[in-house]
Amino acid sequence: MKHFRGSFLVTAICLTLAAWWGYDHGGLSGMLTALGVAVILSVMEVSLSFDNAVVNASVLKGWDEFWLKLFLGLGMIIAVFGMRLVFPLVIVAVAADLGATEVWNLALTDPKAFSGHLTAHHAEVAAFGGMFLLLVFLNFLLDDEKEIHWLGNFEKKLGALGKVSSISVMVALASLLFASTFVDAGQRMVVLVAGIWGILVYVGVDMISSLLEKSESDENSNVGDMVKRGGIGGFLYLEVLDASFSFDGVIGAFAITSDVVIIMLGLAIGAMFVRSMTVFLVRKGTLDEFVYLEHGAHYAIGILAVIMLVSMHVHVPELITGLTGVAFIVASLWSSIRYKKKHAALEAAEAKQLA
Repeated sequence: MKHFRGSFLVTAICLTLAAWWGYDHGGLSGMLTALGVAVILSVMEVSLSFDNAVVNASVLKGWDEFWLKLFLGLGMIIAVFGMRLVFPLVIVAVAADLGATEVWNLALTDPKAFSGHLTAHHAEVAAFGGMFLLLVFLNFLLDDEKEIHWLGNFEKKLGALGKVSSISVMVALASLLFASTFVDAGQRMVVLVAGIWGILVYVGVDMISSLLEKSESDENSNVGDMVKRGGIGGFLYLEVLDASFSFDGVIGAFAITSDVVIIMLGLAIGAMFVRSMTVFLVRKGTLDEFVYLEHGAHYAIGILAVIMLVSMHVHVPELITGLTGVAFIVASLWSSIRYKKKHAALEAAEAKQLA
């Protein structure tokens, strides 16, 4: 429970602010509505981002204490205020050619118009986030050095393709080109550019990791291993990963309420609980105990990437997105428990023979 103390403190503060905001704008009924919506948004954020917590934990488990605390401290501020508040404001400011003050006033005084601007540019954001998440999944799946395979020989054969240089980027580019054919002709170029930026950001973070952490790695280490040691490259990797996850939640939040303040408070609660779950998984060594949990999270990320690309043409309900991710996590957890029991039985049999 100690890992979640900060989350409960943030929850109390955010719900207090939500209650005050609701009461100030709508009396008692406004307060109750604001509290209810904030709770719903926080639950939605956790359900959408649980796989994010597992992947974060898989990266953070090799980090030293300094970078871990920096990710949980500064990273939390960036996650809440940067990605859940500032990022949507920047998108609307660029799209509508407005100043920062004008966009903030628009968000507070005419939230429906603000959400309209945001939704109108969903395709570009989905292309950027979809490409980044797809590369996260592909670089996990197409890894010829991976020893544990959830899907057995099928996954092992796919992993062998990782010997081919830049195959992940090639698959990502092909997916982007295919998905862009379903977008309106007027949006196609901007979607392609946004998707390419998503690929460039992923490759750029890997490059930064390679350059800054080269001295800490041997000749046979890959970029993924270097990221997992901590450092500015790993920090940037996790922040961009969080950004790719968070915007989907922001768009979904506007389907529930158009109040920007309540959205930020509700998503902040969810983001804090995701951070706490990440720490819990790292401290307890859960990924080592449940060997397929990391696999399930990455497959959930792969499906989310596909959903984001599909959502450029067809609206996909947030409920489907959240439940799909949870389904992969649950399936991988169940497989991990079976794996653990099977190996425990084999070890017991071997011990009995030796005795």
